Amino acid sequence: MSQRQNFRRSDLVRIAIEAMKERGLEPEFPAGALRELAALTGPGEDKGPTVRDLTALPWSSIDNDDSLDLDQLTACAPMGGGAVKIFVAVADVDALVTKNSAIDVHARTNTTSVYTSARIFPMLPERLSTDLTSLNDGQERLAIVTEMVVDKAGVVTHSTVHRARVLNQAKLAYDAVAAWIEGEGDLPEAARAVPGMDEQLRTQDAVAQRMRVRRREQGSLELETFQPRAVFEGERVVDIRQQVQNRARQLIEEFMIATNTCTARFLAQNGASALRRVVRSPERWHRIVEVAAKYGERLPAEPDSLALEAFLARRRKADPLRFPDLSLVVVKLMGSGEYVVEHPKGEPIGHFGLAVRDYTHSTAPNRRYPDLVSLRMVKALLQGERSPYGAAELAALAEHCTQQEDAAQKVERSVRKSEAALYLQGMVGKKFDAVVTGASDRAVWVRIFAPPAEGMLVGGGTHLDVGQKLRVKLVETNVERGFIDFEQVL
Repeated sequence: MSQRQNFRRSDLVRIAIEAMKERGLEPEFPAGALRELAALTGPGEDKGPTVRDLTALPWSSIDNDDSLDLDQLTACAPMGGGAVKIFVAVADVDALVTKNSAIDVHARTNTTSVYTSARIFPMLPERLSTDLTSLNDGQERLAIVTEMVVDKAGVVTHSTVHRARVLNQAKLAYDAVAAWIEGEGDLPEAARAVPGMDEQLRTQDAVAQRMRVRRREQGSLELETFQPRAVFEGERVVDIRQQVQNRARQLIEEFMIATNTCTARFLAQNGASALRRVVRSPERWHRIVEVAAKYGERLPAEPDSLALEAFLARRRKADPLRFPDLSLVVVKLMGSGEYVVEHPKGEPIGHFGLAVRDYTHSTAPNRRYPDLVSLRMVKALLQGERSPYGAAELAALAEHCTQQEDAAQKVERSVRKSEAALYLQGMVGKKFDAVVTGASDRAVWVRIFAPPAEGMLVGGGTHLDVGQKLRVKLVETNVERGFIDFEQVL
């Protein structure tokens, strides 16, 4: 029997809060942090000579439609010979959130914002993350700016890092910008209001695509994960949608990867240890080789990201419908990312999935604590000060941030399952097209396409294998536990 309780959005919020507490995350801000927040009178200010005035640059932000915590802005300037200077501004959150303050202690506890469709649990209080430290349109803000010269082949040939004041001239959203770039929509209103913004976006898109091609040539993996999100109208969930990758998302992704790489190198070149983001060369590579063999493909005996990317590209083209399921298998076999401390004279572990050697997290200090740590270390170097973090403290942070990020992802996954169960609870008895996404001796998992949701196959089906298509009937949902059960129909 499916649950018949009248579950609502507020129930999903309660489920999310309980899941956070179970995993050692704090869903609410402590009193001390709220007192500090109340004492803040405005955004950070610094009129010092090392802070450049870059407010005249044609900055814009591109983010989700509903994003209010704007961490970065981009701008560009053609340089001749096919080269373009790319500017990336990252919010100077440290200007208001000082190390070891009550707000900082809470941020360090959770280490990340937790995103569920019913409620966002921000790492920093919303008055900071969506206002005083957010790079909001029309507001002058302090930032760390990375300038990168990208040549016509998509290679970053030179970069500099400095402090600056910036001004967001256009708050834009991924889907609207992508529709315009791809010729399927008009230039967004906010961009139309800024002379030359159309050319800015076209140039940035062209540079990002060159950088993307180059990364893939070096073995960066193009994976596609299944992460549907619930859509609400008030207290009711009215739809579930899968986020679609598009050119605007790729634009920001490429510039952020490049900025993170430049930040890692800047810290290393200046003799600073850093909190780096790594994905190790897969220890379970032999299993990835076995997966490829099932598709009639042969991968080298030793880990090779270039060969793996070529295999993935062929599978995406051959079977786009089931590519997210193959992606998930590869992600699990590669192992998750982690934070480590790397020293300037040591050999970098690198990021296997992105095919880069030097990589840190530095572009989202409103949302991720490692980025705030990186920002503070960069600022200290720029100001000729000692690093705010010693080796032992960095090592402890690396372990803690890895652990808490894993906890946050598990919370988000479990709440997504509850969201889907809530949306589907009125559809018990309905039949769907599905594909098998997991199969073992104990259970078979299937994914339906419209709406996008995953569940368990009950009452047989152990003869099925991953990738098989079938018809299923929804037999039960459990919102509280995030369970969705189907049975096969012939």
